[in-house]
Amino acid sequence: MGSTLTTELTLGVGADARCAHCGLEATAGDARTVDGATYCCAGCETAASIIRQSGLSGGFYALPERRSSRVAPSGRSYAEFDHEAFHAAHVKALPDGLREVQFYLEGVHCASCVWLVERVPLIVPGAVRAELDVTRAVARLAWDPTAVSLSALARALDQLGYPPHAFRGHRADEARKAEERAMLTRIGVAGAIAGNVMTIALALYSGIFSGMEREFERYFRWLSWILVTPALFWPGRTFFTSAWQALKNKRLHMDVPIALALALGYVQGAVNTLRDGGPIYFDAVGTLIFLLLVGRYLQHRAQRSAADSAALLGALSPATARVVDGEHVKEVPSEAVLPGMTLDVRPGDTLAADGTVVRGTSSLDLALLTGESRPVRVGEGEKVFAGTVNLSSPLRVHVEEAGITSRLGRLLRDVEDGSRERPPVVLLADRIAGYFIAVVLVLAAITATLWWQRDMYFAIDSAIALLVVTCPCALAIATPLAFTVAVGRAAGRGILVKGAHSLETLTGRGTIFLDKTGTLTEGRMELEAFDGPAELRSAILGLERHSRHPVAAAFAQAWADVEPRDVVEYEETLGGGLRGRVDGRELIVGRPEWVLARSARVAERLQGASPLDARLTPVLIAVDGEVVARAGFGDPLRSTAKGMIGELQAHGWEVRLLSGDAPQVVRAVASALGIPAEQAEGAASPERKREAIAAARAQGTVVMVGDGVNDAAAIAAATVGIAVRGGAEASMAAADVYLAKRGVASLGELFAGARRTTSVIQRNMAVALGYNAISVAMAMMGILDPLFAAVLMPLGSVTVILATWRATTFPKEAL
Repeated sequence: MGSTLTTELTLGVGADARCAHCGLEATAGDARTVDGATYCCAGCETAASIIRQSGLSGGFYALPERRSSRVAPSGRSYAEFDHEAFHAAHVKALPDGLREVQFYLEGVHCASCVWLVERVPLIVPGAVRAELDVTRAVARLAWDPTAVSLSALARALDQLGYPPHAFRGHRADEARKAEERAMLTRIGVAGAIAGNVMTIALALYSGIFSGMEREFERYFRWLSWILVTPALFWPGRTFFTSAWQALKNKRLHMDVPIALALALGYVQGAVNTLRDGGPIYFDAVGTLIFLLLVGRYLQHRAQRSAADSAALLGALSPATARVVDGEHVKEVPSEAVLPGMTLDVRPGDTLAADGTVVRGTSSLDLALLTGESRPVRVGEGEKVFAGTVNLSSPLRVHVEEAGITSRLGRLLRDVEDGSRERPPVVLLADRIAGYFIAVVLVLAAITATLWWQRDMYFAIDSAIALLVVTCPCALAIATPLAFTVAVGRAAGRGILVKGAHSLETLTGRGTIFLDKTGTLTEGRMELEAFDGPAELRSAILGLERHSRHPVAAAFAQAWADVEPRDVVEYEETLGGGLRGRVDGRELIVGRPEWVLARSARVAERLQGASPLDARLTPVLIAVDGEVVARAGFGDPLRSTAKGMIGELQAHGWEVRLLSGDAPQVVRAVASALGIPAEQAEGAASPERKREAIAAARAQGTVVMVGDGVNDAAAIAAATVGIAVRGGAEASMAAADVYLAKRGVASLGELFAGARRTTSVIQRNMAVALGYNAISVAMAMMGILDPLFAAVLMPLGSVTVILATWRATTFPKEAL
């Protein structure tokens, strides 16, 4: 970046001084004054120096908005950004040999951030372009790889106070944006054309009643034809393409009658324009194209799946991993981790791959992957898996499976496969739609044949009238409209529904599988029982405050009003417990077998005490070799769980418990909730959960309710998957329904709303079919011409819309 332009450095400033770069108070010990300017920290000094050297001071410091957070360069080298695996996953090649990348930047929040980031090409030789989306804090940068490395570009951003991170999912994000831009472009063109053609049609319809000179009528007809032609052959082409693909595959799709009606309307309108007589249908054709494209776009937005396996893997696995290379440890992108490597996994790290521990002993948090609520101790020779978190001590792990071949990768692939499966109710609806379309086409042919001998043009007009008036708009929106209204009202109650089939399925009977951890329970360790002297609490807190174990956090939460004592000779044994000296006495807290092995006796009071609840994790406390107290830790049940399960059982559902937690804990929870022991299964791996759901689904309807990654594949495999608040992104993406309230409190409301929504759908279908039956009869009898059909066609949709809007599915009151 050049030499630092500092000639004077003074540490220690006045209490009223403010940073010349960020504007914060510069009263901390690391504040300094350089060339007469005061800075709150070395980061602000560095950023200001870069800005001055680049000649950007006048523009940056003249901005009305200034950064309110301290600049803190991380000191990272970002060498992993130069790795070929990182480039393969995140870098895009541009013409002229340039490269492009997207970064998520920390610390972005105002206009000055945008201004400064977009001046990076002036600061870094070789940087060509920088654009910042301040709402998402995502920067798009282009650079010349022959002039500057990506790591150098990243370091420059870091020095300016915006540490960069790889923006995962950018490829899918760009593809979705490109697709949506194309759809919106088609809608815009179709809408503009439809508006103009409808304006011309209004003039023609007015001329029917008030009279119009033939020259003007002929002019308007030809102008309508010219305008509607590009709408049919560009935006409308999607319907013809879809219809042709359906016919090639020997299937009847709803686009078949739509394409046929559009084609016949266009052709007959052209013929009538050429012969200068009869109705033209260009206004109906243009309007239909526009409205159908709008409906398709809204459907696309609603059905866009969040279960992209790459994005999920990126969200659940770390961006980088530490690889042991000889005597050194280097940081590489997680995509570059391959079997045979050795990983250095430090406390707090998430494992990036599956493998075997070759050095060290630690405790792992498996809750995200398996649902196990208790930390699990691992040592040399034991298997560990990607997605789990190292809690306490460094580990060296020999990599055996990585990326999509890891256990986490396979699980997320199962999620994606399950998300693609079309439920039976959707397949049934497709078959019904196919029969409906076939009947409409046959009836249109019969109508044309019956009237052909009388008048060829009348026969064509009657057939077109039948196709237009029975355009499956009303039938097509009967279900999705009721679903859309219900979804909107359900969202106001904190119930997010992805598919209409979910609401219909929940009105029936079947089997409901419930996860335990985080669904029926609070998902956190809590002190539920303590049997010992009250004065011992402060000593226990003094010992536990040195540990990061969940038991220590539970003690601290339960006794927040107790002042901890000072501890000396502190020692922690992984998988065992803690030892220290408090007020000259030895204190031991830990697992029962570990504490008993270090104690000479057990207090008489505890020897005759009744055992703790089976669902609690026991901890013993010994003082000077005598066990004097015990504690029980559990994952407390949610207050609404038992009542909700009783309600589900009353409606005919068979409720089962399926959890990755210990079998004895699961059985105890099932007993407390009124679930038979034979319907409660513990120690269920994610693969076992999916197998259980698949087996039950072969027998009937299955609903899976869960919140963790370990539930994601099971949720995707169920007839209806329900994710509850607090769950991992994978389970939410795989689910058909997401409950914003924690636990299962809103399940009853979901089931009741589903029953009401299904009733509305059935009524809408009856109205749409009845309307179409009457319209078909009128068209076949020859009393419905295309003009009247074009006017009558939307009435069925309007009727369905009004009936749906007035229906009560979910209460309107917000949460």
